[in-house]
Amino acid sequence: MKTTAAWTLDDRELGIIDVHPHVRARRITFRAKEGGVRATVPSGVTPAEVRKAVDELRPRLLLLLRKSPRTVIDWDYRLDGELFSLRLLPGQDGHFLSRNLDGEVQIICPKETDFSTEATQQWLRRVVTEALRRRAKVLLPLRLKALSAAHGLPFRSVKVNSSMGRWGSCSGRGDINLSCHLLRLPARLVDYVLLHELAHTREMNHGPRFHTLLDSLTGGREKALLAELKRYKPEI
Repeated sequence: MKTTAAWTLDDRELGIIDVHPHVRARRITFRAKEGGVRATVPSGVTPAEVRKAVDELRPRLLLLLRKSPRTVIDWDYRLDGELFSLRLLPGQDGHFLSRNLDGEVQIICPKETDFSTEATQQWLRRVVTEALRRRAKVLLPLRLKALSAAHGLPFRSVKVNSSMGRWGSCSGRGDINLSCHLLRLPARLVDYVLLHELAHTREMNHGPRFHTLLDSLTGGREKALLAELKRYKPEI
């Protein structure tokens, strides 16, 4: 069987394996995902070939499943949010580079790039994070100032960092720190995080008065927005 559409394999130990043919794939690669394993394969690869690769790599794949899955940056990787967009494209000259075209960040990679190596993944994460940080340093302070003025909640300073531990923080002196990874969120959740930190300029703890204030700032949607935010993580 040869196909260009996604299909699945059922394995006795690994469960359902999602198989995604890709015209730019040069070999079969696997990565862990929530709930199972995803295989990216060259177009035309057969189930028998995938099963053979699974059997050869079975110990490694079982180990992958026992670890927390982390997003792999490859040809399928995209950031396509309201405030920031990014994708990978194949290059012609065998070099890596990053460019901004019509508001979209494009990471150009050689066609033969092996995305399974840790060195490649580390480099790509640095490039993606730096692109996010540069854009965030422009957008987030402007939006924070607008919300501060609209709600009468002044702050002392704002800094944008690459934190993967939290979306934002506010000191007792009104110094606000924001993670560049906020740009991966829908705009309504970005505003929620910014309003959360601005609310701390008046109420430093998370007591009843803080939640009453934040609920009023978000039009009575604090709980719903918080529940939605919990589906995201400030990391790549």
